[in-house]
Amino acid sequence: MSGSAGAHYLPVGLPIPVSEPDGLSAPYWEGLRQGRLLVQRCDGCGTWQFGPEWICHHCHAFDPAWTEVEPTGRIFSWERVWHASHAVLKRHGPYVALLVELPHAGSVRMVGNLLGDPQQAVAIGEEVEGVFEHHLESDPAFSLLQWRRK
Repeated sequence: MSGSAGAHYLPVGLPIPVSEPDGLSAPYWEGLRQGRLLVQRCDGCGTWQFGPEWICHHCHAFDPAWTEVEPTGRIFSWERVWHASHAVLKRHGPYVALLVELPHAGSVRMVGNLLGDPQQAVAIGEEVEGVFEHHLESDPAFSLLQWRRK
């Protein structure tokens, strides 16, 4: 079951994730702040998609709807990251980055971190659940979706 992480997994000093100037991903980020995972689904043909786009990948209809889905899935791929992608992460590694597939949402995939021991064994196909990590003290406030084993 999803819940709030007790402590922040990522260190302070990383860029704050915000929507693009045109607001394309704003519903996704707002959903995370509310403890909800939103993924786009076309009202016309029912196709699920992530990351956000202004048009449906399948039928090209405009403005796919944002639909709440359960923040559960399975590990489709993973990597243990040893080399920092940002200066703040130099003392934070290694960490495990996942590509999580959501079978109940058209098998869309999204990237996230696996909480817990960075040296833990990881298996493709393993079930994971989302954990909403809220950064209310930031300006602007934001939330992230991390993953943990079910």
